[in-house]
Amino acid sequence: MAKFLIIRFSSIGDIVLTTPVVRCLKTQVPDAEVHFLTKQSFKSILAHNPYIDQLHLVNDDLGETIRQLQAIHFDYVIDLHHNLRSLRVKRGLQVKSFSFNKLNIEKWLLTNLKINRMPAVHIVDRYLQTLSSLGVLNDGKGLDYFISKTDYVPTSDIPTSHSAGYVGLVIGAALATKKLPLDKLKEICAAINHPIILLGGPEDKAEGDQIAAIDPIKIYNACGKFKLNESADLVRKAKLIITHDTGLMHVAAAYQKPIITIWGNTVPSLGMGPYYGTQPGLQHSFEVAGLRCRPCSKIGYATCPKGHFKCMNQQQVPAIVATAHQMLGQL
Repeated sequence: MAKFLIIRFSSIGDIVLTTPVVRCLKTQVPDAEVHFLTKQSFKSILAHNPYIDQLHLVNDDLGETIRQLQAIHFDYVIDLHHNLRSLRVKRGLQVKSFSFNKLNIEKWLLTNLKINRMPAVHIVDRYLQTLSSLGVLNDGKGLDYFISKTDYVPTSDIPTSHSAGYVGLVIGAALATKKLPLDKLKEICAAINHPIILLGGPEDKAEGDQIAAIDPIKIYNACGKFKLNESADLVRKAKLIITHDTGLMHVAAAYQKPIITIWGNTVPSLGMGPYYGTQPGLQHSFEVAGLRCRPCSKIGYATCPKGHFKCMNQQQVPAIVATAHQMLGQL
């Protein structure tokens, strides 16, 4: 039996994007014992994944974690994070390792000089390339996101007005330049002729309250009211997800949901758009074309470096709403 350790410390979306690697490795390598190393704060994302034999969690003391891992005697390390901390793990374990190419030079060229040398390959497929020498192939089944039945949100926790179906609108984002301004979010919610559940963390609750005040019956603010896997269940039950470039976008893709993505300072060509594998996913992306300043970062900023925030301020709400209605009509 070969023991594999997959490393990806963070964050929500990036970890979800590694799940095809976990599944393909477990199902295609005979007797593979698959372990996964991530941060304690992201435990819930992988805790119920049936393709992981053992989940390892790191807090502040990486050295102690490495000592615990040494006792397992791994045969291989699959490094999908490829940073200084994962390098410490690999040096500590001293076994054969396969490391993901982050294409940092290509990303720098795109974000700083607007020279696009990024391959037209999704990051999932680049993750899977780390297993090519083992004969592991992409099975085309897309992403995985497993939750326990205890994470299912009871019908009683959702307004009766939303029981027949709703649009999930993810209003948050890790950084402000990935996120629509509040007035744009209000416009979308006011114009969509369908029940809406606002999704986000505790940090999004105040804005969610302002948006929900437009129409408290049509719009339910779930931001900060549910844990991550409970929010994932709300995504799973939604008819349609409208989202920024966020972790819940990838959770929605894992559940094969129809998705509208709205892009600000980041771009899909960085290789991290919704991923459905070979499944016929229904999705539409909105970007403001012709901005010479995009993409300004592979991650994002607290405020627009140029001060005008055209990549979100110039998003066309009527087009987003029309597409939402069209996609709902196809379901």
